[in-house]
Amino acid sequence: MKFFAATLALLATVASPVAAHYRFTSLIVNGTTTTAYQYVRPYTSYNSPVTDVSSSAFTCNQGATSAPGIAWTKAGNKIGFALDQAIYHAGVLNVYMAKVPSGQTAATWNGSGSAWFKVGQISAVTNGGSSITFPTDNLSSYTFTVPSKLPDGDYLVRIEHIALHAASSFGGAQFYIACGQIHVFGGGSTLPSSYVSIPGVYNGNEPGIKINIYYPIPATYTQPGPAVWS
Repeated sequence: MKFFAATLALLATVASPVAAHYRFTSLIVNGTTTTAYQYVRPYTSYNSPVTDVSSSAFTCNQGATSAPGIAWTKAGNKIGFALDQAIYHAGVLNVYMAKVPSGQTAATWNGSGSAWFKVGQISAVTNGGSSITFPTDNLSSYTFTVPSKLPDGDYLVRIEHIALHAASSFGGAQFYIACGQIHVFGGGSTLPSSYVSIPGVYNGNEPGIKINIYYPIPATYTQPGPAVWS
């Protein structure tokens, strides 16, 4: 069993540079998948994920530039991201939002500083050590509800899929990242009381990031990042 699990981990590591290229390319707004990179910031890292959680690329991916549009969505409605192909690495998912500072727009702000809060996630499923499964397997899109109490204004929304197939050593987790540009209307007047910086939210040694998912099978799984705010 130990040999088999180690072989799986090795094969995953060897295969990853070639196969690791699914991307979040489109926003889903009002139930419609929009044109690729119409509202999602394009980036230059087409075939490789981000592995350095302290890099400036960790915000919106390597070489990310402004998208041409800002999608409008009502607070309390669902929005989401669609991929160019289904997720095929075992892993988990987080979504963060950040309100754009006064004087800037969702197209101009770089997402710097302590401004991000989590609004969605998909974790792993464990049962005490006999198995671990990943509901993001074969996922081709993900939607979440924009908190109804958020104030009106421009926001960045950032999605990450954390691939864990080669995460047993530091820096082995692969982050598939994209940022969307939105404007929220019809909202409330409440923002979270605490925020995180991206980069800065992780140090790479978290038990949900540096983890061997093959052997021994984890008895539990701790989702990286803060709790979901709604």
